[in-house]
Amino acid sequence: MRNPARWAAALTLTATAVCGTLTGAAHAAPSSLYAPSALVLTVGHGDSAATASAARAVTLSCAPTATGTHPDPASACAELRRAGGDLDALGTGTEPLCTKQYDPVVVTVDGVWQGRRVSYEKTFANECVKTAYGPTVFAF
Repeated sequence: MRNPARWAAALTLTATAVCGTLTGAAHAAPSSLYAPSALVLTVGHGDSAATASAARAVTLSCAPTATGTHPDPASACAELRRAGGDLDALGTGTEPLCTKQYDPVVVTVDGVWQGRRVSYEKTFANECVKTAYGPTVFAF
């Protein structure tokens, strides 16, 4: 006849070894299938973000769905995806038809785009140039 205590101990050790490995694998799994893309965008009048006045701010989250306080998050996220998240690539590459009036507008973007940290600041000569540069992303 077999020893029940020895049998129970062997079964417990085997279960612990098998289930313990599975439990560790569960903790290593990602919590989402999407890399985070959440940004805070600000716009203000001035030469730099440090000296800008009358700043406005919006949030933009692009994964898994486009949401946030941005007026058109779906179009803004689509524009960012087309540019590969490169905020410098948003411009059309052509000179916009704007006046040469110098009334500087500064835009900042901080957050995460597809898991990468983003910290961006750009000063435009005026509101028209800003609008031409990022038609949807910077329209808020």
